Amino acid sequence: VATATAAPALGNEQIWDEANTAYVNANYPRAIELYHSIEDQGLASAKLYYNMGNAYYKSNELGRAILYYNRALRLRPNDEDIRHNLEYAKQSTKDSIEEIPEFFLKTWIKSLRGALSCTTWSILSLVMLAMALAFGLIYMLAQRLSLRKTGFYLMAIAALLFIITTAFAWSERNMLIKRSEAIVMDSAVSIKSSPDRSATELFVLHEGTKVTIGEAIDGWAEVRIADGRKGWIESNRIEKI
Repeated sequence: VATATAAPALGNEQIWDEANTAYVNANYPRAIELYHSIEDQGLASAKLYYNMGNAYYKSNELGRAILYYNRALRLRPNDEDIRHNLEYAKQSTKDSIEEIPEFFLKTWIKSLRGALSCTTWSILSLVMLAMALAFGLIYMLAQRLSLRKTGFYLMAIAALLFIITTAFAWSERNMLIKRSEAIVMDSAVSIKSSPDRSATELFVLHEGTKVTIGEAIDGWAEVRIADGRKGWIESNRIEKI
């Protein structure tokens, strides 16, 4: 697992430096405490979450390490260091879940959408809108037929790209707001057939496994894992990404 990164523009640099020093000196509990103090001030960032993931991994808290790597990846989806450390940590999980194969086009679209952050897609959508308007003016005001044709086709392309980038930005933002994914925090937890401790046990999940959250009822959450199996888990056994 890679070491802590350089200080981000978080403010409160003294605490950040102290936390990184504690990490380098293998005082991981102290590093985690200081990183959390930064997070509690509303100064979260991909770098902060990445370093927290590293500190938790070094502390053998696999579930929290995977949780914070996932949080970092949400903010910076194309960061190879975060992705590498997440995959490395996942190799230590006990559950080996075979994912349901996805239609290749859907996989490609998800990969493309995840290549950039919500903010970046939003900026691109505004750029495409501006370009569509500019080319629209060329189409309406140009005297030469060739320029009008060029303006029309470029306007159409820019408008299409505006729709696509806006859809991607909305999708990424929706994913961040809904927080429909979570990580199992307990070493082992039973997944029940209904939201009741006396219900039938369907299967067992272990620390670090990712689940998708559905309905929530009285301290229970319906979850689905990558192979399509569903069941109910006590909400305090998982933590949302």
